[in-house]
Amino acid sequence: MKTDKIYLVGFMGAGKSTVANALATRLGWEVGDTDHLVEAREGRTITDIFAHEGESYFRQIERTVIQELIPRRRVVVATGGGTFVDPTNRSAINSDGVSVWLDVSFETVLERVQTDGGRPLAGDRIAMRELWNGRRAAYGLAHVALSADATPVEALLEGILAHSGVS
Repeated sequence: MKTDKIYLVGFMGAGKSTVANALATRLGWEVGDTDHLVEAREGRTITDIFAHEGESYFRQIERTVIQELIPRRRVVVATGGGTFVDPTNRSAINSDGVSVWLDVSFETVLERVQTDGGRPLAGDRIAMRELWNGRRAAYGLAHVALSADATPVEALLEGILAHSGVS
């Protein structure tokens, strides 16, 4: 498989933004972070969007952002935790580039994700576990799956490059 675009998918706390920045730097590519693009487009935080407009409104804007990323090439895209769960987004992503699932255990999520209100869906740990369980099947539809629990960023980059045809 050869590509000029890589999409990182997975649950919150998987390291998508960290890996996207490191991979883009290594390749000399651009970074596209869907959460940041949604916030820039709306002029407010995701937490504010969820609080005032709801999750369905947020997902609609997220779909628009994914569509706007399609024409761009030589981009590493860090997606939000729910982006790839949406069938429309998943189809667009899998048609446009290589999708890489950064898979982490729920224990790792708990270590990495704060419940300080910065992530709208992270406040209730029981609901978050159900969400983590419920999203795994969709993440499994990515082109590549890599364990990101205790894997150093450099090793993840090597794994991504080996499976994407990018050098």
